[in-house]
Amino acid sequence: MSRRITRLTVLSVALVTACTTDFTAYHLESSAASAGADSVGGALGAASSAATNGGVSGHDTVTTGGGTTSTNGGVSSAAGTNNASGTSGTTGGAAGSADGDSPTLPPSCIGLASSCGSDRSASCCDASSVPGGPYNRSDEATAPATVSTFALDDYEVTVGRFRNFVAVYSPTLTAAGAGKNPSNLALDPGWNSAWNTVLPASAAALTTALQCPSGTFTPSAGANESDPVTCVSWFEAYAFCIWDDGRLPTEAEWNYAAAGGAEERVYPWGSTVPDDSYAVFCPGSCDKVQSVGSKAPTGNGKFGQADLVGNAWEWNLDVYANYSSGACNDCANTTATSSSQRVFRGGSAGNDDTFLLSANRYGRDPSDHNGFIGFRCARKP
Repeated sequence: MSRRITRLTVLSVALVTACTTDFTAYHLESSAASAGADSVGGALGAASSAATNGGVSGHDTVTTGGGTTSTNGGVSSAAGTNNASGTSGTTGGAAGSADGDSPTLPPSCIGLASSCGSDRSASCCDASSVPGGPYNRSDEATAPATVSTFALDDYEVTVGRFRNFVAVYSPTLTAAGAGKNPSNLALDPGWNSAWNTVLPASAAALTTALQCPSGTFTPSAGANESDPVTCVSWFEAYAFCIWDDGRLPTEAEWNYAAAGGAEERVYPWGSTVPDDSYAVFCPGSCDKVQSVGSKAPTGNGKFGQADLVGNAWEWNLDVYANYSSGACNDCANTTATSSSQRVFRGGSAGNDDTFLLSANRYGRDPSDHNGFIGFRCARKP
């Protein structure tokens, strides 16, 4: 049976860096229906409620920037064109060419060394396929859903990857309607150009915003380049993923990956209560993130993603609300305003293991910059 924290009250509280006290007031009971919730997607049959906490299965790596890369001009523009040459890595990446036809290397990894994972040898842009299927959102039988196959970054977005975004950043970088879920094009509105006004006005302003308390970003490159980038607002995370040829994962997708689909795992790796070999949390490495993938493969999810819980919290696409009742297909709550809270999940280095459950969900103002919140991107399968 899943361990779950149940708190209905959503309060505005200051971040406290001691264990277990940050984000506690942001938990929302997931099973109750909310009149204001807008769950996008058609009705389906009842999803499977089987909960089998099995071992980690094999996975297919579909996106990589592995191997040696040399840049010929770097990242080109808002369109995110790759202009690089390089050799393929060992996990399925295609070799690039001088005229910019390297479709498997996202813009954020152009020019970056392979420095992620437990041995610091994997491309930080590796992503693995997540075979779709039915499951119960947050292990709630009243909230069945089905997600289509997608790809999800193996690692949280790093400081080094985000630094490449800052180098080309402008508040008008993202086109209206970009970043739609390809499995829900009819109902996903994508990027709203009105959000450009809440983005930092320049790369310098973005750099300043990223330097909040406990944040990992620094104006100059250093030993933190493989750490998860934090102090990123929801808007900035979404804009990054679009520029990086991806999108923010829906809450249903993120939860599906963390729960191992219909297995409804208590933690991404299964039912074993975590220790320091599974995740970056407190006690252990209290209040200090580690390089992404440092607990791989022990703490990986079923489909190959590392740090789905612990290290840094992760923004999801959805507006934060109680699940609507009934089944949904590729659903997301996309009723969006700049003041609506957005979902973040997964726990952080500043939390104890009660925050690391695959089923837990929280919400926060999308404009917030918080030193324990990062993100990863979803991609086409």
